Amino acid sequence: MDRQHIGSARLRVEARAVDGGAELLVPVGELDHHTAELLRAPLDAALDAGRVRLVVDCAGLGFCDSTGLNVLLGARLRAEAGGGGVHLVAMRPAVARVFRITGAEAVFTVHDTLATALPGSG
Repeated sequence: MDRQHIGSARLRVEARAVDGGAELLVPVGELDHHTAELLRAPLDAALDAGRVRLVVDCAGLGFCDSTGLNVLLGARLRAEAGGGGVHLVAMRPAVARVFRITGAEAVFTVHDTLATALPGSG
């Protein structure tokens, strides 16, 4: 599988195509105004390549602000326009709280485990 790593000292993102035409993105660190482009770029690249099921493994994401949330919301709109969606996995409490208090958790498919988020698993 094609695997790409991009990042900075505050956020690293691994992105790779997975079986079923999906893209798995694994951000590790802090997703905020200063690092949001590090996630936006691989999300956009996956969508541009026709992969509309985006699985974001949030287990290593310690922080997400409104800019990071907006990156994910933008990807969600593009993915849904193509018949797909954004699936969030294993959100830590601090990150889940941002989604809960903004109401954004209602517009994403949220999974407890990566196994349930990958294509063919439900």
